Amino acid sequence: MTQQEFDQFCQFLEQACGILLAKHKQYLVESRLSKILIEGQFDSLGKLVVSLQRPGNSRLKEQVINAMTTNETLWFRDIHPYEILKDKLLPELAEKSSSQRLKIWSAACSTGQEPYSISMIIDEFKELNPGAFRMGEEIIATDISTRVLDQARMAEYEMLALGRGLSQDRLKKFFEPGKQEAWTLLPKIKKRVVFRELNLLGAYTGIGPCDIVFCRNVLIYFSSERKQDILQKIHKTLKPGGYLLLGASESIGELHKLFEMVHCRPGIIYRAK
Repeated sequence: MTQQEFDQFCQFLEQACGILLAKHKQYLVESRLSKILIEGQFDSLGKLVVSLQRPGNSRLKEQVINAMTTNETLWFRDIHPYEILKDKLLPELAEKSSSQRLKIWSAACSTGQEPYSISMIIDEFKELNPGAFRMGEEIIATDISTRVLDQARMAEYEMLALGRGLSQDRLKKFFEPGKQEAWTLLPKIKKRVVFRELNLLGAYTGIGPCDIVFCRNVLIYFSSERKQDILQKIHKTLKPGGYLLLGASESIGELHKLFEMVHCRPGIIYRAK
């Protein structure tokens, strides 16, 4: 891989899905694309980039994006966003939205742990608050990777994946033994979640209006300009007064005219103005 080929690939990847690759990430490209290069009989990264830029190569483009997108995910990741959801947001929304359907968007949902964790929190809240959200709840979960979306829709997880953030109590409460060594999520948790392919650089048609948006630990992969554009588009999907939850190292930047910071101790969330 020459430096020029690496630079060309980085440019393609940012234009295709917004991901910025650091200059020292050649090893990552080599390891993740080796199978595609061999199967496609590309003898260099440069020839792969040329093929990606040709019209009609959407399948190859999808394979490359699937290979390059990071899918690090946990159940109840960082825990405090879910405590905020349970203790602050759901009680507030249950009180003022009794005649409307609760709608939550989980952006960059990966293999489904985040939206399914949200659905579990909703289920636990409704157990303690009978009659809450009588109009029902919908969680829209999106990701650019078709591969992880296919996994998420199955709602089947091996014990290794379940052990990353999921308590034994919730495992017993919300899962049942499935095929081989996998566990299957109960239908009542699964049915709230609708999975859709979505590129955060594109249009958000049919997403809003949302009460809450989880867009956590994904903006770190974008340039400052793209982050601001994504956040402005997310704002348009939120109802007035709706809430945005970002990752611990992420912020709204200069968009204070669109969002109000809310300190939850621990954690910060953003209310749409």
